[in-house]
Amino acid sequence: MSSYTVLPASGRSSLPARRLFAAVCGTLLSPLALAVQQADAPAELSPTVITAIAPSSPLTVITNPKDPRQPVPASDGADYLKTIPGFSAIRAGGTNGDPVLRGMFGSRLNILTNGGNMIGACPNRMDAPTSYIAPETFDRLTVIKGPQTVQWGPGASAGTILFEREPEHFGQLGSRVNASALAGSNGRFDKVLDAAAGNADGYARFVGNQSQSDDYKDGNGDTVPSRWDKWNGDVALGWTPDADTLLELTAGKGDGQSRYAGRGMDGSQFKRESLGLRFEKSNIGEVLDKFEAQVYYNYADHVMDNYSLRTPSGTGMMAGPMASNVDRRTLGARLKATWKWADWQLLSGIDAQTSEHRSRSAMGVDTYKDQPFSKDAVMHNYGVFSELTWYATGTDRVISGARLDRASAKDYRQTTGSGMTATPNPTADDTRADTLPSGFLRYEHDLAVLPATTYAGIGHVQRFPDYWELYSPTSGPTGSLNAFDAIKPEKTTQLDFGIQYKTDNLEAWASGYVGQVRDFILFDYTGGNSQARNVDARIMGGELGAAYKLTQRWKADATLAYAWGKNSSDGKALPQMPPLESRLGLTYSEDDWSAGALWRVVAAQHRIDANAGNVVGKDYEQSAGFGVFSLNGAYRVNKHLKLSAGVDNLLDKTYAEHLNLAGNAGFGYPANDPQAINEPGRTLWTKVDVSF
Repeated sequence: MSSYTVLPASGRSSLPARRLFAAVCGTLLSPLALAVQQADAPAELSPTVITAIAPSSPLTVITNPKDPRQPVPASDGADYLKTIPGFSAIRAGGTNGDPVLRGMFGSRLNILTNGGNMIGACPNRMDAPTSYIAPETFDRLTVIKGPQTVQWGPGASAGTILFEREPEHFGQLGSRVNASALAGSNGRFDKVLDAAAGNADGYARFVGNQSQSDDYKDGNGDTVPSRWDKWNGDVALGWTPDADTLLELTAGKGDGQSRYAGRGMDGSQFKRESLGLRFEKSNIGEVLDKFEAQVYYNYADHVMDNYSLRTPSGTGMMAGPMASNVDRRTLGARLKATWKWADWQLLSGIDAQTSEHRSRSAMGVDTYKDQPFSKDAVMHNYGVFSELTWYATGTDRVISGARLDRASAKDYRQTTGSGMTATPNPTADDTRADTLPSGFLRYEHDLAVLPATTYAGIGHVQRFPDYWELYSPTSGPTGSLNAFDAIKPEKTTQLDFGIQYKTDNLEAWASGYVGQVRDFILFDYTGGNSQARNVDARIMGGELGAAYKLTQRWKADATLAYAWGKNSSDGKALPQMPPLESRLGLTYSEDDWSAGALWRVVAAQHRIDANAGNVVGKDYEQSAGFGVFSLNGAYRVNKHLKLSAGVDNLLDKTYAEHLNLAGNAGFGYPANDPQAINEPGRTLWTKVDVSF
């Protein structure tokens, strides 16, 4: 894992500072520290605070989501991804944002947890897939930018995101425990426990977390409705009869609630149920190297209402309490095999997924529970894929992949709209299906004159419209029956290129892309309703970064990310594109402690298309630029105990992200003059990590 800012260093630290820090923390944590000091040899904790993450290989970022990071450690998957250059998120308040990579959103990002898709149920993505992800409960986060892999499922024109838990390995009977606690401003309090026990034949593991926060205050001291309280618990039972065989059964549940300054309803329930079974066999033979099989089940049961976390407001029929309950069951499976020859590696497999969506709603407090569920959508996908790597020379590699998917959706809605506006659905009981090819080809070369790797790759992805694009819009393209009838699959062709350079004192990298999207799926909110239609678009941009070791103890780093898009059909800017963003960091580290500063600078965004966007957000005004300055520090008490702390937005800046929802009138925001939701003002946090 490559990380900027705060790496371990050698040398002796300032004795008074260390004694003061240790004395304060020791007073608060001495019982815990004593217990940890008596434990048996764990992996040593590094005094690290992550502020930016560099690529590990061409187009691939790998990091440990357990590491403390700045800004304040993330409460959901989208929040953590913002640490990686090129990512942003559509914000709605305190938690459960929706991730955006290079301006691309939704199912253009394939997000998997332990190899399976956890798909949300809300028609407006209040429970985006990352809402169900607690980053610190996973061991590894992998991001593959661009259409440069085909093995993890369909779509993924913008990128692939993998949150993974590694299997446990015990040579003899033993156990381990990792735990952390976080406290911060605005009532933030998180707890994480990750414990495992086993021997050479198998293991048992439990991972659980609980996260809560009150409403935060922005730089003006105004309260922003944003409180949340959520939890997750997962268990894994693994059988390892030998070093090359794994059979693992996993199960998990979770729930929570969150209120949103930018929505007319809050999330009063985010129930999750997960089951999984995977089998892996390695070192099978001279050619067939590995075989993997997996089956998973994920269930999301989500409730939205306007009374649990706020006082109902509105006029007429919308004045009283109301609630909507939606759920989604997803069942998937994957088979994959890897073959190796002297200069070749072939990975091939098949996967399948089926997903069913239901809903019910009612006026009044909890009266929705008396209503039956109504099924509105069933979606299927069956795919076959292969990736081939040719190690042409010691410095040249050619990686290619091809995929073919058969995707379908059935519309079970008998009516559209609700209440007095309900009308018969013209596509009731209709099924639509498409066969969609995807593929990529990439060349990587290690330079002889420099410690650097260059690469260039072209990829093509055809993406079937997702649930939110087929069922959520009020209408489809002009002249069509509805979105289900007329929205075409999206076709992205993109060229990715870049270079990575690394020496003992300097690490630098740059990546760029340029692409053409045929039938880009765009939402138009002109007139107050949502119309989905296809347009052609052009996209380009890139990310670059560098980290330079100024001295043995001082290190400076910088990253820059930019995304640009144009709706070439209408001659307008592509909406919901993040502005130019830079992160500048400076770190001082010695032995067991470190201190760092982070200056995040975001430019103004003037390229917008008012009232156009996606199922979650739309462009409604240009945004101003801003800069946010933050400080962090970390201290390793011993190899078992680490303390970290930070001050985010030290200068109490009042600012709002460009990708953001407008404040809802139910919380006092002006109804006819959209105002972006401000981000948190000065925020203090401290985190304790324990390992034994």
